[in-house]
Amino acid sequence: MVAMAPTKKAQPPTLAAKLGTTARLSPLLHKAARLGLDAEGLERLAFQRGCDYYHDGSPLPPATVSTEQLSNEELAAALLNPALRYHPQTLRIGAAMLGATGNSPEKIAWLARLERCEQVIRYIAGAGRKFEPANPFWDQLLVLLPPTAPPDSAVVPHPTRFVAMTGITRQGVGIVTWWIHPHTQSLNRG
Repeated sequence: MVAMAPTKKAQPPTLAAKLGTTARLSPLLHKAARLGLDAEGLERLAFQRGCDYYHDGSPLPPATVSTEQLSNEELAAALLNPALRYHPQTLRIGAAMLGATGNSPEKIAWLARLERCEQVIRYIAGAGRKFEPANPFWDQLLVLLPPTAPPDSAVVPHPTRFVAMTGITRQGVGIVTWWIHPHTQSLNRG
C-alpha cells in the first residue's frame, strides 16, 4: 500500500490576488495574528465594537482585544488589507470601521501607506464623501491619500453596499441613505 502525502487545504485568494497585485508582508496582520485574530476574528472584533449591521445576531463573547491593543483605525486597515483573504463582506465591515467616529484621517492614511491598501481605502473614502458630503473626515482622508487608479469594480463592493437605504420614511416616499457606522457606545469596548 502506498502512503499518501497529506493534502494541503487550498487557501482562499487574497484581496491582492483578486485585484491583480502581489500580497506583501503585513506588519498589521502580523500584529493581529499575535493577538489571536485571523480574518474571522477581525470581523468578530468589528461586530463587538458596534458593526452589528453586518452581524447575524448570534451571541458574541466579550471582546478580548482592547482598542489600546488594536485601535479602530488599525482594525479598519486590517479588514481592508490586500494580504487578507478576499471576501466582499469583510470589505463592507472594513468600510464601516473606516468611518468610525473618532478615527484619525492622518493615522488611517499612514496605515494605508504602510499596509499598501491606499487604493481600496481611497475608493471607500470617495464613496464616503459621496454619501456623507457634510462629514469632513472623508475630505481630510482623501487629501492625505495618494492618487490611485480605481480598483476593479468586479472585486470591490458597489458604493451602495456601504450605506443603508430606505424608500419609505415617516415623511413619506423618498430615498434616504446613510453611511453604515459602528455604534459609538461600542467603539471603545474590549
